[in-house]
Amino acid sequence: MVATAITPQAVALAGIRLRALRDADPWRKTARPNQLPPEGEWRTWFIQAGRGFGKTRTAAEWTRQQIVDHGKRRVALVGATSADTRDVMVEGESGLLACCERYGIHATYEPSRRRVRFPNGAKAFLYSAEEPDRLRGPQHDAGWGDEIAAWPNPETYDNLDMGLRLGTDPRMVVTGTPKPVTLVRALVKRSRDLESDVVVTRGALLDNAANLAPGFVSVMRARYEGTRKGRQELEGELLEDVEGALWTLAQIDATRLDALPDGVSLTVVVVGIDPAATSGESSAETGIVVVARGNDGHGYVLADYSVRGTPNEWGGAAVQAYDDWRADHVTPETNNGGEMVTNTLQTIRPTLPIRPVHASRGKATRAEPISALYEQGKMHHVGTFAALEDQMANWVPGLKSPDRMDAMVWGGTDVMLGDEPSELAPVGGETLAALNEWFDS
Repeated sequence: MVATAITPQAVALAGIRLRALRDADPWRKTARPNQLPPEGEWRTWFIQAGRGFGKTRTAAEWTRQQIVDHGKRRVALVGATSADTRDVMVEGESGLLACCERYGIHATYEPSRRRVRFPNGAKAFLYSAEEPDRLRGPQHDAGWGDEIAAWPNPETYDNLDMGLRLGTDPRMVVTGTPKPVTLVRALVKRSRDLESDVVVTRGALLDNAANLAPGFVSVMRARYEGTRKGRQELEGELLEDVEGALWTLAQIDATRLDALPDGVSLTVVVVGIDPAATSGESSAETGIVVVARGNDGHGYVLADYSVRGTPNEWGGAAVQAYDDWRADHVTPETNNGGEMVTNTLQTIRPTLPIRPVHASRGKATRAEPISALYEQGKMHHVGTFAALEDQMANWVPGLKSPDRMDAMVWGGTDVMLGDEPSELAPVGGETLAALNEWFDS
């Protein structure tokens, strides 16, 4: 077999053919400039845009082009949930199947195999950000992540990124309304580096006004224009802080530590637990957060073991956290479940020290004293806990409080506002009564 030399003329000819192919694509003729992929050798294209911009259509068209025009053969499709991946990214009005049909490409969705098969042999595989570990093994040469600000597990992005290792130019597009969650902030920050492999395209609802239902734009503008929500949801602006939130990400970052300070030892370690009322796929997670007090009087958030699962599963995770950190006791909230919560834990470990608390006041009343400790620089995250921190920075009193945040508040209250560890009373004793009295005050 004789090798063929790759000459500059051959490269130039290939470039001409590729440009001709792109120019022949109707999408390139109708798409707005900010819906076309940026030039350059980027790895991640983040479409940071408001609702109604056309993020799904843009990403679906890019994915189609990667498969049909660029020879990509193994593509990852990742949504916030399995339903989102199927209903929006694959079967939606602006999804991948619809985009292919516009060009006479008859792709086949195979639900049982969680994939889309294309006539040229390419396959697109469906994943959910609820199960990030499913992306650990597979390899891909292209990817599409949809609405990343809603992903329940931010590590999904890292697993997707690490799996993009096939072919000569693996790339991905990710879309999202720019909520100030850790993943979005990290991508935007990376894009500002001159040598970054991330590029960001911004867009707003008004960019796509011609393709939206009559009256919709005027209603949205009348209702939200000039408001904080409008700037984020309609204009695609990334607002670092949520108005009215008890915590900000900047505040958490300011006191973050990589490890415990020299000379600091832990005087009490607890596992705060906020149990979920149900265990279905759409249920909330059970918050399980390890919090400690140091001999310097400061509080330290050490680990997040939160899970979505059955009582036996979250109970096992809580006991594992207790063992891993040699905790003094676990502190579950018993509003949802009462004795069932303690019985679940005792079934797994009969000798487990349990100090349950019952919330008789509002969420804000419980959270505000812990928020004040962060403001005073007396609470520290030892490491980064993206999902927990996103819940903290996006929660406004009056909204339903999230699981991980509640678990942190329970643990923080116990170690920072309760008794010293040597004075801990048994469950139901004076210590518990005093703690509940504080919640009622």
